[in-house]
Amino acid sequence: MGLELYLDLVSQPCRAVYIFARRNGIPFELRTVDLLKGQHFSNDFAQVNPLMKVPALKDGDFILTESLWVLAARSSKADPNFLHGVSAWRRQWGRTFSGRPMRSS
Repeated sequence: MGLELYLDLVSQPCRAVYIFARRNGIPFELRTVDLLKGQHFSNDFAQVNPLMKVPALKDGDFILTESLWVLAARSSKADPNFLHGVSAWRRQWGRTFSGRPMRSS
């Protein structure tokens, strides 16, 4: 089984992951999770992501559940220097995506 993306395109983070995968020609199988119907709270989806949030990426037994890291994982396969670029960006701006200051190293 190949790459599976669990998404609901109503969600902005899901749309970002979907657009990124499509524009970069990454083959995936779309698994729609209807947020408005509460499908993300089902027991079946909890086996994919115990936090019951989308997007989620499943690649065999490997699962990622944060949209930034889903994008980073796919980018790092295409360009191994991608994660280095993320570190440089964080050092430059000194903040995480949540807006909280990062601890300096």
